[in-house]
Amino acid sequence: MALDGAFLHHIRNEIKQKAELARVDKIYQPNRDELVLFLRTRQEMLRLLLSARANSPRVHFTQYAPENPKTPPMLCMLLRKRLSGARLLDIRQPELERVLYFEFEATNELGDKVRLTLAVEIMGKYSNIILIDETGRIVDALKRVDAEMSSQRLVLPGLRYQLPPPQNKKNLLECSPEELIEDLKLEPGDRPVSKVLLGRVQGLSPVVCRELEHLTGRGKDLTVHQMSQAEEERLRFFLSRLGRTVSEAEGEPYLVADRQGKPLDFSFFPITQYGSGAVVRRMESFSELLDQFYEERDRIERMRVRSQDLLRVLSNLSERLSRKINAQQAELNQCADREQLRVFGDLLNANLYQVQKGASSVELQNFYEDMEPVVIRLNPALTASQNAQKYYKDYRKARTAEQILKEQIIQAEQELAYVDTVFDALSRAETERELSEIRQELADQGYLKRGKGKQKPQAMMGPMEFCSSEGFSILVGRNNRQNDKLTMKQAGNNDLWFHTKNIPGSHTVLVTQGRTPGESSILEAAKLAAYHSRAKNSAQVPVDYTQIRHVNKPSGAKPGMVIYENYRTLYVTPEEELVKKLIQKTGK
Repeated sequence: MALDGAFLHHIRNEIKQKAELARVDKIYQPNRDELVLFLRTRQEMLRLLLSARANSPRVHFTQYAPENPKTPPMLCMLLRKRLSGARLLDIRQPELERVLYFEFEATNELGDKVRLTLAVEIMGKYSNIILIDETGRIVDALKRVDAEMSSQRLVLPGLRYQLPPPQNKKNLLECSPEELIEDLKLEPGDRPVSKVLLGRVQGLSPVVCRELEHLTGRGKDLTVHQMSQAEEERLRFFLSRLGRTVSEAEGEPYLVADRQGKPLDFSFFPITQYGSGAVVRRMESFSELLDQFYEERDRIERMRVRSQDLLRVLSNLSERLSRKINAQQAELNQCADREQLRVFGDLLNANLYQVQKGASSVELQNFYEDMEPVVIRLNPALTASQNAQKYYKDYRKARTAEQILKEQIIQAEQELAYVDTVFDALSRAETERELSEIRQELADQGYLKRGKGKQKPQAMMGPMEFCSSEGFSILVGRNNRQNDKLTMKQAGNNDLWFHTKNIPGSHTVLVTQGRTPGESSILEAAKLAAYHSRAKNSAQVPVDYTQIRHVNKPSGAKPGMVIYENYRTLYVTPEEELVKKLIQKTGK
């Protein structure tokens, strides 16, 4: 985990400098693992994120506002009752442990001043946020831990708060570099320096330990018992410099990203171990660094958790439709031999006199195929004429079944294509409101049950708005219902309509307002359509475009399903930077 005790020490200083003596204005709990405290200072309103999420626990100021549930959880209600209006007095960190204690001065129900502590424990899957009263007892916690979950440390209301079990590591701030190196030499075996540092020195993350080994060995792999005297001296120097950086909180926020811009790691000093394979960038603050590193991943995780029920419904529906299409296709293949049934009926009728009573088969000359002999199976209980009529009946039945099956397969394939479009919209949903609109759409189509009682219909969100480099407005639908409204009602006849060719995606409209857009605007609209589709991460994506007047919705078609003609096709590669650039012009 990159957010180690040393990095947390810098975060603590940053929060303390900006928010000391600030008052708690609002408290939100956007999901089961996160809390957001709005802190009001004399100069500004700060949004402090406390996360106990297993794969990204942390604490920092955030610019992103997670969407909040309509009904706040019980812990959120408790914190609002106990901490609303409280003043932040201090932030403590025991040694370099991954724990911060936020000390608040609050007012109880009797009007007396009391001291409450909010403990934020950053420990992977054991991360937690715990409210402690002035006597040191637990008021409540984000994650309660009972005897069945742990035999070492219980976290339950009314119990006395205890520190997490110590790791028995050397403290970088209390031990000299010489002591740390002598302790490293006690490690049995000849393990890499980075592994031994990680196991024996408190508050250091894997990336910091690897960097110390990289600097000491000048890029080569280094083991504890094979270090030369010169390498020991270099390690002593870098440990001394690191200790001074941490104790004085002199570090600076650095983000490590790959060549495509995807965040890889972060630290409080420049990282060189990746060489030319990564880009190291200094950020304005530690909070901005963590915001950028985790925001995209957390957004995806939040939406995954909130959309699990929809994913389950769509997955089951898609699987059922696929099985249905396969079964119907197999039946249709059986109907392919229906002409043979008619031929057998004709041959029997023309040769009734050759069929012996009670025969199970008969060999006749096929006058449809140059008098080639053919063996026809018979029902011994029927006469020759009755066998012929049975073949005619089976022929008519197969012909009717073929017509019905073809229609049913087309309907099932159209329904499966519609389900794919909902899957695509769900994969790109970023807010609870967008999920709500998808739920409403599925309920309207009969795939989901509606909630009990009368519910006030929620106003539909507007499309995403962009502005081309030439100043033309570009609108992009978020889901099928928005696509219908945008294409069939909102757009004008002369506006240009874009959609990925045979790929689920959003309807995109380039608003012309009587003007003629240039090639750059058309290309940008096509790239936006490709970006907001299932082909987002592909190259050379085919995008069809035409005037709105050439787009029609068939009667009875599912939401978002249209037909179009007189179109042209562009091949484009989606660009995330272009999307950010164009959406910033509208201020959305």
